[in-house]
Amino acid sequence: MQRETRRFLTTSGRAAGGALIFALPMLMTAEMWGLGLAMDRLRLAAFILLSVPMLTVLSHFIGFERTACWRDAAFDAAYALGLGAAIGAVLLGAIAAFGPRPTFDQAVGQVAVQMVPAAIGALLARTQFGSESARPPADAGPPYVGEMFLMGVGALFLGLNIAPTEEVMTLASRMTPWHGIAAVAGSLLAMHAFVYAVGFRGGSAHSPELPGRAAFLRFTLPGYALAAAVSVYTLWMFGRLDGTGFHQGVMAMVTLGLPCAIGAAAARLIV
Repeated sequence: MQRETRRFLTTSGRAAGGALIFALPMLMTAEMWGLGLAMDRLRLAAFILLSVPMLTVLSHFIGFERTACWRDAAFDAAYALGLGAAIGAVLLGAIAAFGPRPTFDQAVGQVAVQMVPAAIGALLARTQFGSESARPPADAGPPYVGEMFLMGVGALFLGLNIAPTEEVMTLASRMTPWHGIAAVAGSLLAMHAFVYAVGFRGGSAHSPELPGRAAFLRFTLPGYALAAAVSVYTLWMFGRLDGTGFHQGVMAMVTLGLPCAIGAAAARLIV
């Protein structure tokens, strides 16, 4: 019993550290505080609810510990969300981000919007801060669909850091179609470079002998499509697309798509 308690406390401490480090940029961002106050509550609830299956799958792949069944993975995902909420509440209170006299709804909103990124950090703590024995072996990576999922998590991680900022929409309003084409080309080029530099574990790994065209079609193009979808999702969820025209909306997707693409391609470094 004492051994299990010590193991639980160690795992929880590591997860809390991961939640803090991964969520700290958003916890210290004024736009995220404002989103917690003004974000539509239905969208905020959807944001949290839609994160549950993602966190469950992430927990199954690389969570606090190796899970024997999906029920355990779902429990770990719920625990990660609760831990993320606790970390967010404590830190937001410590830096006076709640304001002098916040209402209950305002405080809950500000904490809730921080829960998902903090929960992602908590679940990734094992691979980031654990011992080498806690890391998945190099030949035990998930299959191709799993690789795409992890790329989506990487895209979401960087996208959540940038989507709330005003700079995305400012740049989108200034961009011409030529800027958009250049941004897409740059995103694809950067992704392809990361795909070759980082590589992927498991059955979907590519070797130096794999033709560049095959890697581009197998990883880079689907990865960019996934990054673009994640950028649209985060922009819509945070209300950045409300009231914008088609051109500005597309440019916003392309702008945020660049960091999302980097996050997707470098997923193996992030997760």
